[in-house]
Amino acid sequence: MQVHHLAKDNSVLNTFLAEIRSTEIQKDAMRFRRNIERIGEILGYELSKNLSYHSTDITTPLGTKTINVPNKNLVLASVLRAGLTLHQGLLNYFDGIENAFISAYRHHPNNDKEFEIVVEYFASPSIENKILLLADPMLATGQSLVAVYEAIKKHGMPKEIHLVSVIGSSEGVNFIKKHFPENTHLWIADIDDTLNDKGYIVPGLGDAGDLAYGVKL
Repeated sequence: MQVHHLAKDNSVLNTFLAEIRSTEIQKDAMRFRRNIERIGEILGYELSKNLSYHSTDITTPLGTKTINVPNKNLVLASVLRAGLTLHQGLLNYFDGIENAFISAYRHHPNNDKEFEIVVEYFASPSIENKILLLADPMLATGQSLVAVYEAIKKHGMPKEIHLVSVIGSSEGVNFIKKHFPENTHLWIADIDDTLNDKGYIVPGLGDAGDLAYGVKL
């Protein structure tokens, strides 16, 4: 797997990362959602450099220009519900992309720190032999992305996979490396070193879904 860790290089991305991590700025849910969306736009722009392209002739008022544009064989799949804002950021830059949605949540059967990932809902166009962009803002243990991938594979095999996340843990990144094809790309804004005993990223930012859409039951 090729890991693209964008925060290793200084850019305006760091401003948005600082704001989504800040406990003060997080209180503004609209601003939090917009910052995740903007991070998605940056990740999408960087990701676009690795896609396949074809040449097309564009007619202008004064002539014709040949331009390379991305091939239209992309499917964007996002993990509900936290992935919705990241999905929108990517969608802003890939106008004609097909869309898919899949649910995944942690289930604690014994009401302790041990959990399993439950995948219940999947709505998608065909992904067979297409380029799959799989978006989930928080890559903590990596178990959610792997469970989602296993569920998606039952409906077809993409020819190429690009994972898109905002913040991950070193442990989660190492985990998914073992479960995705070698030619997979991970596009991630920042990577933290630690998980706590509940499997949350430290320092991370908290629960992205709750911060974007309110605390769930």
